[in-house]
Amino acid sequence: MSIKISQIQKRINYYFRRKELLLQALTHSSYAYESPAKPKDNEVLEFLGDSVVGLIAADFFCSSYPHFSEGELSKLKSSAASTHALSQLAKRIKLDKYIRLGKGEEKSGGREKRTILAGVFEALLGAIYLDGGFEVARNFMLSLLGSSFKKIKSDKFLINNYKSALQEHFQKENLPPPSYRTITSIGPDHEKIFVVEVYANNQALAKAKGRSKKNAEQKAAEKALRKLLGDRIKSLTQETFILKK
Repeated sequence: MSIKISQIQKRINYYFRRKELLLQALTHSSYAYESPAKPKDNEVLEFLGDSVVGLIAADFFCSSYPHFSEGELSKLKSSAASTHALSQLAKRIKLDKYIRLGKGEEKSGGREKRTILAGVFEALLGAIYLDGGFEVARNFMLSLLGSSFKKIKSDKFLINNYKSALQEHFQKENLPPPSYRTITSIGPDHEKIFVVEVYANNQALAKAKGRSKKNAEQKAAEKALRKLLGDRIKSLTQETFILKK
């Protein structure tokens, strides 16, 4: 494991003084349960890291977009701290290759599960916070977060996620809200792909695939919105967009 510790420290560009914190951050509860040595799992670090992620994200958006409303800032923070977003950050720095998983979790595709990936990222940030302090954790997070968000120059826009925006569009038109139907699911449990279609007045608007029902619904809503609103929509993150007024 010493070689992997060296590899991951080089990958994340942070070298721990207390290397046991890094090892704990990478240890899933399934591995800790099965191991005779009973090492500490990463659940407490994940709990701590969740709060650190939230504070860093809130500070970043408040300072970057001081003219945004509380509601707009909340949407950005929610998107940045979502399971989907954090799992993508974990993959970007290859944490999926270093997680210590139990045999059962390994067989069931644990390295691809978003909840596990997001959890190990939060645990890593919690470990960095304990080892190096808030500023070190903040700089580490911002080096990843900043590149995920495009700068917004105009103040003539709205921020939303696709499902909420589609529902609001129909409300403004005094129409019943759209509904979502899971058409089918493909693949084994640990690699299942869901196909979802969004309807309005029993008419199909769009269909999309996703690694979860929620993700597929967001993608279907995005397709439907782009048909309705066209170039007024500009993607901000994978879950949020800006809409020109």
